[in-house]
Amino acid sequence: MQFEDLGIITPIIRSLKEEKYTEPTPIQKKAIPLLLNRKDLLGSAQTGTGKTAAFAVPILQHLYLDRGEHNRQHKIKALVITPTRELAIQIGESFTIYGKYTGIKNTVIFGGVNQGSQTNALRRGVDVLVATPGRLLDLMDQGFIRLNDIEYFVLDEADRMLDMGFIHDIRKIIAKLPEHRQSLFFSATMPHNIVELSRKILKNPEKVEVSPVSSTAETIKQFLYYTNKSSKKDLLLHILEDKKMDQVLLFSRTKHGADKIVRNLKKGMIKTAAIHGDKAQNQRQKALTQFKSGEIRVLVATDIAARGIDIDKLKHVINYDIPNIAETYVHRIGRSGRAGEEGTAISICEPEENAYVKDIERLINQKIRLVDKNPYPQTDKPMNESEKKEWEKEKQRRKQEFFANRNKKQNGSYSSKSYGRRR
Repeated sequence: MQFEDLGIITPIIRSLKEEKYTEPTPIQKKAIPLLLNRKDLLGSAQTGTGKTAAFAVPILQHLYLDRGEHNRQHKIKALVITPTRELAIQIGESFTIYGKYTGIKNTVIFGGVNQGSQTNALRRGVDVLVATPGRLLDLMDQGFIRLNDIEYFVLDEADRMLDMGFIHDIRKIIAKLPEHRQSLFFSATMPHNIVELSRKILKNPEKVEVSPVSSTAETIKQFLYYTNKSSKKDLLLHILEDKKMDQVLLFSRTKHGADKIVRNLKKGMIKTAAIHGDKAQNQRQKALTQFKSGEIRVLVATDIAARGIDIDKLKHVINYDIPNIAETYVHRIGRSGRAGEEGTAISICEPEENAYVKDIERLINQKIRLVDKNPYPQTDKPMNESEKKEWEKEKQRRKQEFFANRNKKQNGSYSSKSYGRRR
């Protein structure tokens, strides 16, 4: 099947051909005909399935055909809500590419940057608005945006929206939408609360499911290293001695951990940068641009920051921290091996994460290949429940001591001599 067989108009087919898009992906084959028939859609699809084109192409086609010869006014007719800035930017880029010959205008709004350029674009008029929830509500409150004319609404990455605490914002936005509209709802996972939210948005939706979350692409080779917490950074440097790993997306569980990994890699003379929520938008964009261009070799990311990052032909993903939610593992390694390309996923497991690996293997229904030649094997044992409680108490004691000492120092009563003894 070709894109022409789906009933897509010539201006969009022309742009798709220029991008070397020939055969639609499974979700595109299923979703595009339904959306062209103006059906509401409940879509379950994991990262890298071609989901953005599945909803962007029909929306562009509707707007192009609906606008007519004599109505050239650009009002916001389509709204796409997405959880992160990076994903919003990439969706906006997709609308620009696919709609190159349609005259349909789009803009992207998100927080963390000055709103001036965004409000200027809104004043000039747009047909498609891609937005993160917070900035959208902010500009609505300021009177820059009204949703009265919305005919097409997309809620993307709904499960991540809930994870990030956007549920109340989403409800506020939905309350402002016209009742008569075409609504599209996408989520990689479908737990009960997601299904309940979808029922409030959709009317008699068609359901499309592609590649359940438990599946990993057959083109991705998966490898596992067991090591100790104290030797993880050394093992990582050992892994990166392989010069074939010239572009690596590495996952850290925390923002603090991501920054620490960057410092360690830079000591090893490896060009790297971190991307997470504490980074300014311009820093995140710079890091992503440098990674795509090959200026930096390793991009360290947290799960939320990495959501929506789409890098063509990415071959290597490293789980520096094993995720405690098995489905997250599938999302992470799905960054590689896209569109039939080969990919490699390497996971580094410390003792406290051993149980997470078992959960992942149960979910994907396969054993992850263990690397035999490991110079830093796991020798420590996981802590039992009693040891964990004692360790948590010790961490809390150290934290309280740290803040008490800092307060003494700020109040001028801190003794450098006593600090030396504590050290």
